[in-house]
Amino acid sequence: MGQDSSRPDFWDTRFRGGVTPWDAGGVPLFLKNWIETRSPCRVLIPGCGSGYEVRLFAGHGDEVLAIDFSAAAVEAAKKELGELGRLVAQQDFFRFEAKPFDLIYERAFLCALPRRLWPQWAGRVAELVRPGGELAGFFFLDDNEKGPPFGIAPHALGALLENQFTLSEERPIPPEQSIPVFRRKEVWQVWRRKL
Repeated sequence: MGQDSSRPDFWDTRFRGGVTPWDAGGVPLFLKNWIETRSPCRVLIPGCGSGYEVRLFAGHGDEVLAIDFSAAAVEAAKKELGELGRLVAQQDFFRFEAKPFDLIYERAFLCALPRRLWPQWAGRVAELVRPGGELAGFFFLDDNEKGPPFGIAPHALGALLENQFTLSEERPIPPEQSIPVFRRKEVWQVWRRKL
């Protein structure tokens, strides 16, 4: 049970123990540059962890909701964000209720989920992104069997999303902008929800 990354206690143990190799300690430069090209919108950050991106989106004028089902992650985010901690909530991505978002930001959330939950993730993303909205972020492309992080092959990611989304942007991430666990295996993608 303690090794099942679909459970909050798995992540609570890691956050409380300081075992967070996915934590970049800040916001990727790539995201900072991308955000500057956009108009403010309504953003969901699932599996927000320490919540660094919340400050960036909020500073850009976006209406942000960051969620995590780990109490320890939410505590870490609220501590990191201070007054902006009000934008972080302890919620289960698969169960919480919200009107659709303009953008879901992805970083280290899909790859944290066991593969058995990926079809459910894709369906939930389609529910939570309004038609014409976007799923955008960093995807961990790898064929490793162990995890987390659980890597996904490009064709498998396409198979999950192509019924409801169209890939509109894809760029490699410079190695120096990735943390070691993702280096040379991370790609930036933007998926637009079909109308």
